[in-house]
Amino acid sequence: QVQLVESGGGLVQPGGSLRLSCAASGSIFSVAIMGWYRQAPGKQRELVALITGGGSTNYADSVKGRFTISRNNAKNTLYLQMNSLKPEDTAVYYCQYSNRGVSSWGQGTQVTVSS
Repeated sequence: QVQLVESGGGLVQPGGSLRLSCAASGSIFSVAIMGWYRQAPGKQRELVALITGGGSTNYADSVKGRFTISRNNAKNTLYLQMNSLKPEDTAVYYCQYSNRGVSSWGQGTQVTVSS
């Protein structure tokens, strides 16, 4: 069973930065497709960014140029560097593991962008 634990969320002012981490255990991490998703109050969960085992990335238009997804396979850890944060980035951020039909979610970490 894959276990994912997110960390790094918090309160930040508009224009600020945060780095989220997602530690994975009990999985073959290096070949998995990993993703960051977010869910704002009253809205559906949406894709933020994906990264394949080979390092190919894909981003939602709303975060392109501001967010960077990366992974450290030696540490079984996924990252999301978020710069130039906006109030509309406020949400609970979740990481997802996907490999050969097996999918798991973390518990989420709250990101609040407010002055």
